[in-house]
Amino acid sequence: MPKKSPRASARRKSTPTKRPRRAGPLRRYRPKPATKKPRPTAHAAGRRAFAVEEVQAPYVALPPGAQAVLPLPSAPGAAREAQPFLKWVGGKAQLLLQFDRFFPAAIERYVEPFIGGGAVFFHLKHRFPAMRAFLRDNNADLLAAYQAVRDHPHELMRRLDAHLARFRTDRETYYYLVRSRHHLPVTEVVERAARMIFLNKTCFNGLWRVNARGEFNVPIGSQLNPNLYDRENIHAASLALQDVHLAVQDFRDTFNEIRSGTFAYIDPPYFPISPTASFTAYTKDEFGIGEQHELAALYSDAARRGAKLMLSNSDPPPPRCHS
Repeated sequence: MPKKSPRASARRKSTPTKRPRRAGPLRRYRPKPATKKPRPTAHAAGRRAFAVEEVQAPYVALPPGAQAVLPLPSAPGAAREAQPFLKWVGGKAQLLLQFDRFFPAAIERYVEPFIGGGAVFFHLKHRFPAMRAFLRDNNADLLAAYQAVRDHPHELMRRLDAHLARFRTDRETYYYLVRSRHHLPVTEVVERAARMIFLNKTCFNGLWRVNARGEFNVPIGSQLNPNLYDRENIHAASLALQDVHLAVQDFRDTFNEIRSGTFAYIDPPYFPISPTASFTAYTKDEFGIGEQHELAALYSDAARRGAKLMLSNSDPPPPRCHS
């Protein structure tokens, strides 16, 4: 094996090392603040600036099945489109994509004589946040539910949690106890709303039906662990309902409020397809063929006044004479 050159070994040993860097001036360490400054965001409906700051909610022990009730968000909740908080026969949530092409490009004033589950209203309010809305129905319990969601969402959710706890303890007995509490005072808005939502979510098929005395008479359903409400959706619905005018009113009087430039969506109890395939018992007042003819006349009058109108109804074939 050839020996290494002594010059190469000497050159390797004499290789200079890197000089250490000269120390610069000392810099004071400034720790970052624990929380970020609030960022201003614009509220879609009122176009006012809100300061939004994320905070960590404290842990709270709740009974099984109960949902935490947190403060209403200001601006962030406005970005979510609220959904109906009630089950409603004939609700339009599944038809909104088909309806979109029939809605006006802009809506400043909106009237709905038969609010029902409110799917169309919530959809349009999300699309047109500055829209002024007037929601009407002849069902006083239904309007109480909307009023409680708008004005007392926290109290309403707490009352629903109490209903759910009692329902799980003594299911059938408690259901019929709540059902028997007819005609609660008008001033007890939260109690009336909680009763309606509880019965709507625990009765047979979510059907709201009353007798001639206006008393709810649907039997208990098969739900063992019903979901009475969605906290985030109640918050979103409450925000959407702010500044909305609610009133218990007959549809004839509501049509007097529909003037030129107003967009009105009319979704009445459907025209009976047959004597056995009809349901109009949402309230104690009958909505039969005579009311359908009145509605058609009022619709024509409102159209002549320059209102923008959209109506949903059935179109049964004319009766046939059998020989």
